[in-house]
Amino acid sequence: MPATEGAPVHGHVAHLLPQTYKRLVSTWLEEDTPSFDYGGLVVGNHMAEARLLGKSKGMIAGFPFFEEVFKQLDCTVEWHVVEGDQVGTQGKQHCATVKGPVRMLLLGERVALNTLARCSGVATKSASLLELLRKAGYKNTLAGTRKTTPGFRLVEKYGMLVGGCDPHRQDLSAMTMLKDNHIWACGGSIATAVAAAKAAGGFAVKVEVECQSEEEAHQAIEAGADVVMLDNFSPEEMKSAARNIKNKWGRGNEARALIEVSGGLTEDNVGNYVTEDVDVISSSSIHQGVKHVDFSLKIVPKEKGGKKGDGESLDT
Repeated sequence: MPATEGAPVHGHVAHLLPQTYKRLVSTWLEEDTPSFDYGGLVVGNHMAEARLLGKSKGMIAGFPFFEEVFKQLDCTVEWHVVEGDQVGTQGKQHCATVKGPVRMLLLGERVALNTLARCSGVATKSASLLELLRKAGYKNTLAGTRKTTPGFRLVEKYGMLVGGCDPHRQDLSAMTMLKDNHIWACGGSIATAVAAAKAAGGFAVKVEVECQSEEEAHQAIEAGADVVMLDNFSPEEMKSAARNIKNKWGRGNEARALIEVSGGLTEDNVGNYVTEDVDVISSSSIHQGVKHVDFSLKIVPKEKGGKKGDGESLDT
């Protein structure tokens, strides 16, 4: 079942993608076949059919990337599941059928599977951590981070969205986040750094300040920061600081700034950070080092006489 909150509730996540993702797919194909496709000579170019099999449990995500790989190779994809569905719960599951020249099916196989497996892994972990927080009583936002794989950010952010989470800022141009290095480079003055960021980004770009103490958070809000991040606080320190900040600077629609909590948060400890005074919990654990969802793509063989065989068995 697809996510019941976040972007998937309001429309198709695929509609967020820029047209540039198609160029990204082209570079993946070029990387995998920079010269001759020797295996292509072996199999030829007759029309064939392949089955996408889900082999492990997880939330399936990454449809647009999978489809574009095969579209560029003159193949078609027919899905038998909905993006965001849980697959593999009853053993191997036939998730899609891909048709086209057999050489092209095999040329796109690994690129398409790698992308789908990675994106699905991110979606699965995102949905899992979000569910854990909801059961712990947290009602606000779970977000990822910018600690993504170079060249693969769009896929990983897409997976977070399918999983029902907030992807956080897309890049350095999306929001100004002033970290400790920025502050130190400004002579240690939070006010100076925030003023410069506000002047550069104007009214349209939010400014967030990474804070190492409650006092720094107060300084940042006083200077005009839109978001303060309580970074690497202990649960007790964080809850006290968040409560004091809300008491001084307001809650809900009256709040001068949002409070984000981050730093080493995982499934094992994030429940300790649950409090209504925190607006955003961000964690790289939903996209860094996540376990992939296992898929395979199997050609349906032709029996003697030209009839199709069954391909790989769906039996576990």
